[in-house]
Parts: sequence; C-alpha cells; structure tokens
Amino acid sequence: MANLIGHNGGPTMEGGASWRAHCWRAARARLLPVLPVEVVRLRVMRAKELGLDYKTYAGVRATTGRDLVAFLFSSNALSLSVARPVLAPERAAKLAEITACGRIALANPPLTPEAVREALLMIDAAHAAPALLAGHREVRAMLRAALGALPADGVLLIGDHGLERDWCAAARLAAYLPADRFFGPAAAR
Repeated sequence: MANLIGHNGGPTMEGGASWRAHCWRAARARLLPVLPVEVVRLRVMRAKELGLDYKTYAGVRATTGRDLVAFLFSSNALSLSVARPVLAPERAAKLAEITACGRIALANPPLTPEAVREALLMIDAAHAAPALLAGHREVRAMLRAALGALPADGVLLIGDHGLERDWCAAARLAAYLPADRFFGPAAAR
C-alpha cells in the first residue's frame, strides 16, 4: 500500500490476516526462552533477596540481560525532607531486607547527601540528585558519578516523581520503579 498523506499506517485490509497473526504468535513463542526449573527457582530467590516481586525482577532481567547490582533511591522515594529527615519504619524495614545488592541514595534539594547519610545507615552511598528540570547531559553526568564503576543497566531507580522517571533514560539505567510499588501500600505516606 502506498503511503498516502493522512494515512495512519493501520492494519492492511488484505486477506490472510489470521494466517499472519498465527505466524507472528508462533515466531514470538519461539523467541521466548524456556528456562529450566532450577534457573527459575534461583531467580525467584534472587527476587526475594532484592525485595522485588518475581514479575518485576524477571521483567528487568529480560530487558537488560543482566542481574541487578544496585538500587538508586531518590530522597522523594524515601519520603525524606528537611522537615522529616527520618525514614519511616516500614521503609527502613524494606531497605534492610535488601541483600547482596548496592543501595545508593540521591538527595533532592534542599536535602544534602550528608543529611541523607545520617538518616540512612543502611545505604552504601549518598549523592546530590540532579535538578528535576536538569538537561539530559547534566543528569547523565551526575548519575554516572553517583554510580561510579557500577554498570548503569544493572541499577534500578526507585523514584516518586514523574520527572525522576526521565533520569532512567538519561543515564541508561535498568528501569524505573515507582516508590509506592517498591515499598508497597503498608509503607505509603
């Protein structure tokens, strides 16, 4: 079909649509890996170590092709502020559950990395967060500095602001997970 001005490129109306759909489904099924039960069990255990549900962990792992090596938490996701520089008990318990994985915090102004470090004993490092409206290049530079030698696609960003989601793309992080999904309803503000 010729590309016509104003044509939305929708599905063709030619015959054989059901056959093409069948071929697509069959090809897709061949692409999906069939994991041995032992591998699935190990991944379920790893998801539990990270405090993630299996579906989230498996999705991130399938997207990046690697295991998670660290979490990157914004101070918004941790519900820290100058007025409330203490981590809620439910969130502290969730952070304490994370084993065999790095925990890095990003301090959104007016919080400082030092204040975040004092409030959170169970993190490995704290750094200044990029400004919410910072450019792509600045965000990438700040997050790469915060990650050090860690591979960006092995780091999961936990945030609580729509603009923080953009940090994931700028730094090529593994994925973005909203704080309420990571900490769950029991840890909601």
